[in-house]
Amino acid sequence: MPRSPGHGPDFEIRRQEIIDKAAALFAKKGYAATGIAEVSDVAGLGRGALYYYMGSKENLLVEIQDRVMRPLLASAHRIAALEDVDPVLRLRMLSQTLLENTLARLDHVWVYEHDYRNLRGANRIRLLDQRREFEEIVQTLLVAAMDDGSFRTLDPRLATLQFLNMHNHTYQWVKVDGAWDAQYLSSAYCATLFRGLGVPGCRFDDIEDRMVEYLAKRQSAVPEPLPHSAMD
Repeated sequence: MPRSPGHGPDFEIRRQEIIDKAAALFAKKGYAATGIAEVSDVAGLGRGALYYYMGSKENLLVEIQDRVMRPLLASAHRIAALEDVDPVLRLRMLSQTLLENTLARLDHVWVYEHDYRNLRGANRIRLLDQRREFEEIVQTLLVAAMDDGSFRTLDPRLATLQFLNMHNHTYQWVKVDGAWDAQYLSSAYCATLFRGLGVPGCRFDDIEDRMVEYLAKRQSAVPEPLPHSAMD
């Protein structure tokens, strides 16, 4: 939701704090089961002040959804556009981006996955369009890996669902400070996926070395966020 004219930086900082607290509350109790009075309590605001900052309870849900999808889509498009990188390596980068995004905003991802059906009208359509946009990026890279002979010829939609299903339930059990970070999980997931999708005899044993080599080269050449990072 764009900032209203005349609202300074302190207003936006407070809005972001409210969104953080609402995401944690919705993740714990569920969006539908949480009343606006409870959101006001955790935010330390009266109901009128909460509406001043957020406009409505649904706007909070929209902001939480956007915090998940905006950085993810931005990174995914950058990865997809890397013409000097083969599609299998780009899929490895995309996998890590997705998992970094999950770990960076675990409460938000929980709400995103469980409560998007509570969005209505244009808000729900926009979210579904964002989901579809990300899935199309995944599918395009999978098809490119089939076309260049790395992966077997498979139903593109089924291959996309395999990729997404392996990643999309991670939020249910992963620990932010646990032993398995995004890099470790992505490496393990992709090792399994690529062996299953690969053509007979095609091995991907060097994928981790190529990932490290590319990112090191990119980091030394371009002083801006790496293409696998979702934290934009």
